[in-house]
Amino acid sequence: MSNNSKAYERLTALFDDGIFTEIEPFAKSAEGEIEVAAGYGTVGGQFAYAFSQDSEVCGGAVTVAHCAKIKKVYDLAQKTGKPVIGIYDSNGVKLTEGFEVLSAYGEIVKASARVSGVVPQISIIAGACIGTSALMANLADVVIAVKEADFYVTAPSEVTAQSSAENGVIDILADAFDSAVNSVKSLLPLLPENNLSIPVAYIDGENNAPVSADMDTKELIAAISTQQYAVEFKADYTKSVVTSLAVIGGETAGVIAFDGGAISPKAAYKAEAMLKLCDAFSLPVITFANADGFAKDCEAQMLTAATKLTSAYASATCPKISLITKKAVGGAYITLAGKGANADLTLAWDTAVVSPLDTDSAVAFLWNDRLADGEDRAALEKEFNETIGSAYSAAACGAIDDVFTPDMTTQKLIGAIEMLISKRETTLPRKHSVK
Repeated sequence: MSNNSKAYERLTALFDDGIFTEIEPFAKSAEGEIEVAAGYGTVGGQFAYAFSQDSEVCGGAVTVAHCAKIKKVYDLAQKTGKPVIGIYDSNGVKLTEGFEVLSAYGEIVKASARVSGVVPQISIIAGACIGTSALMANLADVVIAVKEADFYVTAPSEVTAQSSAENGVIDILADAFDSAVNSVKSLLPLLPENNLSIPVAYIDGENNAPVSADMDTKELIAAISTQQYAVEFKADYTKSVVTSLAVIGGETAGVIAFDGGAISPKAAYKAEAMLKLCDAFSLPVITFANADGFAKDCEAQMLTAATKLTSAYASATCPKISLITKKAVGGAYITLAGKGANADLTLAWDTAVVSPLDTDSAVAFLWNDRLADGEDRAALEKEFNETIGSAYSAAACGAIDDVFTPDMTTQKLIGAIEMLISKRETTLPRKHSVK
């Protein structure tokens, strides 16, 4: 492909120092120049394959030859166990090539699905990504999109990259293509080359920010991350949970941090997505369990979302560390921090509350007689939180492994990761869980 094409220029921007080896540079389509460039080199210090579409060549239509080159990339990635980065900018398939191009596109989809969870796949939506191209791009483990890009499966549509980010479809939204490339270069070193290797990231330095109980979720993640190195996912989706990949004590870990409210269906979906990404590549997951049960105002959606999240936690075999920061109530405790269901290690701050019911309901249920005698409700709730519902009470019966003050959080988490990083868990032979 021409070195002056937009596709080639985008690959040059992606690969470190603009250096890469082009794959099939002389390939042609039936009508001349092919609409995609592909190559391999290092991105953020890690070896990767990449392809880049160009909507300005041949009308931006995907041809059989176009598909063949991308299929070549996936074949090489499968054989060598290296990541794949796709830069999408296409107006869809070339209609004059009929079913042949549809079949060829199906081969790419199959190739992508085959290596899902085997090698990391990252999509950059740089321009038009519609119809079948959107399906292909969304198969990736991580989807990064430029704000002004078009990203939808059914045309015509008013769906933009911005609205897709707000709906949880896109993982990282970038202001421009250069920002998207920077996101890839920050993210790729946090992921292993494949599901049998470990991440290459090594961030030297100390965790300088002390952890305190009054921190919000983002401040907490920054405080425990080495040099505050963390990449947030789905930032424009629901704000009640923050999900990030971070470097903690020199190791990559997924962080899922709830803000203390009831878990909504959107929050459950967002947490499940991060958990599955980490589990696929055996990355430790740290869950800041701070949740007041599940949301009560959307029962139909909530039951399905809660079931899927609970199943994902229970089925995941990666190291799972849960820290109850403020409260874990009812089903939220079982799903996010319960040792019986999922957690390898359950920790808690010394002021945390663990209870089958929220404090108000627990007091009404357990001490209705004392309330009837005129005792102050606020005093009873304080007593419950410091006795029956306290973290120390839960630890006494084995429900929590360790209790400590917030300022000890970082060292406790680093120690837990070091202890669990070599975890191996054998599961029953099966294809996959149903829910």
